Amino acid sequence: MFSWRAEVRPGVWAAFTNVAAGNLALHVGDDPATVRRRRELVEQAAGLGSRRFRFMNQVHGNEVALISSGGPALASASGLASADAPTADAMVSTGEPLAVMVADCVPIVLVAEGGPAEPVLGVVHAGRPGLAAGVVPAAVARMRALGATDISAWIGPSICGNCYEVPEDMRADVAAVVPAAWCTTAQGTPGLDLPAGVRSQLEAEGVAVEYLGGCTREDEDLYSYRRNSRTGRFAGLVWTGPEVAGAAK
Repeated sequence: MFSWRAEVRPGVWAAFTNVAAGNLALHVGDDPATVRRRRELVEQAAGLGSRRFRFMNQVHGNEVALISSGGPALASASGLASADAPTADAMVSTGEPLAVMVADCVPIVLVAEGGPAEPVLGVVHAGRPGLAAGVVPAAVARMRALGATDISAWIGPSICGNCYEVPEDMRADVAAVVPAAWCTTAQGTPGLDLPAGVRSQLEAEGVAVEYLGGCTREDEDLYSYRRNSRTGRFAGLVWTGPEVAGAAK
């Protein structure tokens, strides 16, 4: 169910799911009831109890949503989006469980010291447009506005620079904003290294990178849009709570 999971700080957990958890997205043509059931199973494995992971309607932008405590994220009548899911590409909270969905884009989990009661949590969806638009520093800034200090990041699996071929002008446009993203693929063609670009932006903001996942296109245990355009989405997750004995790893 999880390609990676760890207690990243006392009482704070981060994880990335894999194909064993199934598709967790409502916007890829999957049966909404089945998707909701898979999300519930992930929540059970994480030991959330009555809490629910909050998902976003992701649009490859740089909007950051602040998530406060409330009811579970339920699917709308159409089943295509969550009725209370924000349209954004990053979310932050002071303890609410958060989720970001990807299938080649970079999923980022952020954790920071906050107030006396709860840590400050964040998730970011950083595809090529969002990386260039600054969604990563925008999320860090929003966390700091909540009083976050000592921010750390866990970068989940995404397509690597060896595999992400793009047109030359696209590489130039992105690298003009994020120089670390410039690369050449394994085939010698123009490419973009999104994880390197994300890491450079985080480090420029003084954020420590604690984990870097592998390549989605190369790992068949993960969803990859570049490998198969008719694919699902796995999730990056962050939540608070004790470990559940026997929970799926």
